[in-house]
Amino acid sequence: MKLIRYGESGKEKIGVQIDSVNYDVAAFGGDYNEQFFAENGLARLEQFVKANEGKLVEIPAGSRLGSPFARPSKIVCIGLNYKDHAAETGAAIPAEPIIFMKSTTALVGPNDQVVIPKNSVKTDWEVEFGIVIGQKATYVEESEALDYVAGYVLHNDVSEREFQIERGGTWDKGKGCDTFAPMGPVMTTKEEIPDINNVRLWLKVNGKTYQDGNTKNLIFSVKHVVSYVSQFMTLLPGDVISTGTPAGVGLGFNPPIYLKEGDVIELGADYLGEQRQEVSAWRK
Repeated sequence: MKLIRYGESGKEKIGVQIDSVNYDVAAFGGDYNEQFFAENGLARLEQFVKANEGKLVEIPAGSRLGSPFARPSKIVCIGLNYKDHAAETGAAIPAEPIIFMKSTTALVGPNDQVVIPKNSVKTDWEVEFGIVIGQKATYVEESEALDYVAGYVLHNDVSEREFQIERGGTWDKGKGCDTFAPMGPVMTTKEEIPDINNVRLWLKVNGKTYQDGNTKNLIFSVKHVVSYVSQFMTLLPGDVISTGTPAGVGLGFNPPIYLKEGDVIELGADYLGEQRQEVSAWRK
């Protein structure tokens, strides 16, 4: 099953995607949020969909898609988790996962605009495979990690490199700007992906392919990062862990390539769908 949310920003309704067709399930009630995941919402929703087979109303074509879940309590990211990406940035392969946080106010829909922040000259792209937590997770064993996962989501971890790297402190400054976390179009439940360790992901800017990677090349696997992060913080239902990006980010080129107003970003991943964002400049 694939979850979607659609409609005006901040007023999204819930839906499901079945065989590439989007259907409204607002009659189910509520939202795809912490309470939904914590209270066995996926199983209850599946029963609702089966009980209403043939009766669900198709969502009008062209409807705006929001993030496939409501704003989570946190977005946790893993840095330098592909060897080729670490190499292109000149960083050493980490001995343990690098953790940073992305502001939840950065969350937007998969096709919403990406806004270059005020005073930014180094805004960059990063296609990533995201994990959506399904139940409260604290000190989870790696062997049991997937039991705590609800599904997976495509994420563009947009990053401002000057804010992140050159202005001191943590990476968070370059990661949490408004519109810097497009997610969706769907949250794909875990049983729909036959092998999470073999998922291709790609990204283009203005039609040119810059990133083309695969989760089989992760340094730290999905199981490992769920377990690892849970040793340092409690993961709540609906939280997101973004697993890192493969090579091909703008920072990695000589000279670097950064986003400018008018650029078009397209990205996708097996089983997770595709995104498209137009880039605009910050204005009051």
